[in-house]
Amino acid sequence: MSAGKRLIGRNVSFNRRSAHKGGLAAAAVICLTLMIGLCGRAEAADTLRLGVQKTGTFAWELAVIKAEKLDAKANLDLVVTELASTEAGKIALLGGSVDLIISDWLWVARERGLETNLVFYPYSTALGALMVPGDSAAQKLDDLRGKTLGVAGGPIDKSWLLLRALVQRDGLDLKARARVVFGAPALLYEKAVAGELDANLTFWNYAVALESRGFRRLIGMDEVERRLGAKGPLAMTGYVFDESLAKTHGDALARFFQVTHQARERLASSDADWQRIGKELGVTDPKELALYRQRYVDGFPKRPVSDDEADAATLYAIVREIGGPELVGAATTLNPGVFYKGAGQRTPADR
Repeated sequence: MSAGKRLIGRNVSFNRRSAHKGGLAAAAVICLTLMIGLCGRAEAADTLRLGVQKTGTFAWELAVIKAEKLDAKANLDLVVTELASTEAGKIALLGGSVDLIISDWLWVARERGLETNLVFYPYSTALGALMVPGDSAAQKLDDLRGKTLGVAGGPIDKSWLLLRALVQRDGLDLKARARVVFGAPALLYEKAVAGELDANLTFWNYAVALESRGFRRLIGMDEVERRLGAKGPLAMTGYVFDESLAKTHGDALARFFQVTHQARERLASSDADWQRIGKELGVTDPKELALYRQRYVDGFPKRPVSDDEADAATLYAIVREIGGPELVGAATTLNPGVFYKGAGQRTPADR
């Protein structure tokens, strides 16, 4: 029965003309309501649950995204869970409490060997370093025998695995010959400054902080990569998520990558944002803050994903040959599914 007929049935005193007008008005209201409802459902924001290390650079970008409402403009609802360490992020992702974290492709390769379906998309080529006090007698890696070495992250952190692979070429097993302390980067930074560590293998931003306090690089991870065979700046860290998310939220992921790119471009050119970051870091020296900024910007991926994948395969083969399954897991070669191809083969910075 039409809306007009229902109205006539309810009020027989209406003449035919007024009933017709009333029916059209009611129908219009109903149609408009339906259209609003359908549009609301079509425009519902896609939710992505992010596990974010609160002291990491990804948190800087999220602050820009939220401040500029870039997520809302991209029809995204970014639900952020703050994490204390990279290891906590891995646990959260595997446990299903978050959809995406920042981690490294070596860990993704190991996990795929354990029959998970994690994938990796490049985030940054910025690398940390093995830092020692300025007055340390250590001049080469062999000088770390018997010393206390702090390692940011856990036993399968990418920098630790690559460093172990490099020194084992020369017959040095750092795991056996040094006293290794694993921990969150912020904690190990404090221990290093307090003189409780002889050396600290840490992330790039903490390496900058230590450098500003008189520490020096015994070796940078960029040099480790080159000595192991990488042909260019390789993105060791990236966005890590499950293949199932890519299948169900592929378009949302593409928008997310675009939004993070916009936030990075904003950070690269915004003095005001870096003043804010400086306050968060407790950095008052303009030269130190400029170094943070430069290292951050230098870390933007500039190569096609296929180039990163080729270098990753080279390093994986070397690390496995030297360290075996203990370092990289069961797979003999880099799993072809490690690097996410859904976003295309373009440079991440071009998205």
